[in-house]
Amino acid sequence: MKKNQPLHYVRQIDDLREMLRGSVKEYADKTVFLTKPEIGKPYVPVTYAKYGKDIEAFGSKLTEMGVVNDVRVAVLSETRYEWYVTYLATVTGLGVIVPLDKELPANEINSMLQRAKVSVLVYSSTLREKVLEAAEGLATLKTLILMDNYKNEVEPFTSREVSETLPPEYSWEALRKDGEQLLADGYRDYLDCEIDPFEMRILLFTSGTTARSKAVMHSHHSISSNLMAMCSMVYINDDVCLSVLPLHHTYECTCGFLCQVYRGNAVAELEGLRYLVQNLAESKTTLILTVPLILEALHKRIWKSIDKQGKRKKVEFALKLTRGLRKIGIDLRKKIFKDIHAALGGHMRLLISGGAAIDPQVLQDLNDFGFLAIQGYGLTECGPIMALNRDVNYMHESAGLPMPGTVAEVYDPDEDGIGEFRTKGPNVMLGYYGDEDLTAETLRDGWFYTGDYGYMTEDNFLIITGRKKNVIVTKNGKNIFPEELEALLNRNPEIAESVVSGVEGRNGDLDIVVEIFPDEEAVQETLGKQSVTEEETYELVDSLVKELNKDQPIYKKIKKVTLRNEPFEKNTSKKILRDYSK
Repeated sequence: MKKNQPLHYVRQIDDLREMLRGSVKEYADKTVFLTKPEIGKPYVPVTYAKYGKDIEAFGSKLTEMGVVNDVRVAVLSETRYEWYVTYLATVTGLGVIVPLDKELPANEINSMLQRAKVSVLVYSSTLREKVLEAAEGLATLKTLILMDNYKNEVEPFTSREVSETLPPEYSWEALRKDGEQLLADGYRDYLDCEIDPFEMRILLFTSGTTARSKAVMHSHHSISSNLMAMCSMVYINDDVCLSVLPLHHTYECTCGFLCQVYRGNAVAELEGLRYLVQNLAESKTTLILTVPLILEALHKRIWKSIDKQGKRKKVEFALKLTRGLRKIGIDLRKKIFKDIHAALGGHMRLLISGGAAIDPQVLQDLNDFGFLAIQGYGLTECGPIMALNRDVNYMHESAGLPMPGTVAEVYDPDEDGIGEFRTKGPNVMLGYYGDEDLTAETLRDGWFYTGDYGYMTEDNFLIITGRKKNVIVTKNGKNIFPEELEALLNRNPEIAESVVSGVEGRNGDLDIVVEIFPDEEAVQETLGKQSVTEEETYELVDSLVKELNKDQPIYKKIKKVTLRNEPFEKNTSKKILRDYSK
């Protein structure tokens, strides 16, 4: 690693239309998307030139249909080409894009459509039934657009009446073709419209139920500055990025989509997590942006495969050998660990983790195997990246360095230097839509208060200790961050998931307790049995907790262990509750 290295050169952009047009011109014949019209069939490439033309056509038709003066366009679908076109066709025109989570129930989608005052709703046929239910009773909704033709999901049509209580439904492909004709006839309202880079053009709902979700307002300026900053810290170019996360998620949208278009890369669609390894190889993926859960699963699978082959000692020796050779400028990692590289498609070079804290050992091992594995830290309100480890200067225990052009600091630190992170910079949101009180509470004197606690090293690296809302405060004022203990517990292969919390103890103070969902297969391997009882599992897990307690101060020791016989539900799992990107 090299400190104080100059930032990577990046093309300057003032807005996303300038970004798009620059990329279409510079990378016209390169592949921008590797699409999957049919599962199991080969990837179908789309060039930058075609993508640019489709955006101009669809954007022109939207403009002609009245998407002007901040009209809101919501998009709701799985990852697919029409989503990518709809997003930039809207945001590079005069509309406001509103990406929505396809996993939400119809009543929550209805509430978000209502809160955002959505006029146009674009969706895939797989979600049509849910969308039509969600669209009922919305006075602002004027147009429904069904993605079709591309995946041959429905018979081609132009427009049709859905019901007396819903607006007309149009074919996405028919509208795109209409836009082509408009352009051929000399229509330029979309092409020549003026963009104010500082106005709200992107409306993002954070995670959570309708009552708790926040609508974050972003501009061309905030997202463009985020793109330039992150690419100046990590070199990204001539890469193939496999899109693993949902596109409505700001992390995936900004980093896995817009960043790749900005840098002239290709984005490959993932057919589903079960096809991850297959798609990595087929697309020749070199870059993946993901969350700790996926990287930790890959890490466990690598070591599990090593152990099954009885090669742990051999691999550990090889790791020591390659570390020593690198100190004298010889790097044999890709050659020595070629089987591990082959398991990740054979072309992988860069793995970026975000969305939550990751065990530093996972990153260390992946780097030792010959990949560049780093993590970043962000929130939807920051576009999303607030801090990032550089490719030439990183610290696995850290969420990263503050982005260029931004300031990050610890507010009101305690005697250990731990306090709430706050930041200011061009990437920070405009505010929360329709909620002036919450905006005023979160944005104060130009600072955005993150709600995350931690400290900064002498070299300016951010170390996150936990969420403000999760911190456990003992009677004598000691702060305990559950995430720290959970990360240590989860290093044990026998523990699949854990959630640490505080409960009132007998002496009136808080007792630290933990719920653990064990990995049944790993428990069986450790005990050398094909079948184990719940009592045997508990004894093993309890011994792991006691081992952890040996290195903890008295106030941090775990007093009680409870086993769960099922994984933590999506809405209660720490992986969701403690999601730093939201």
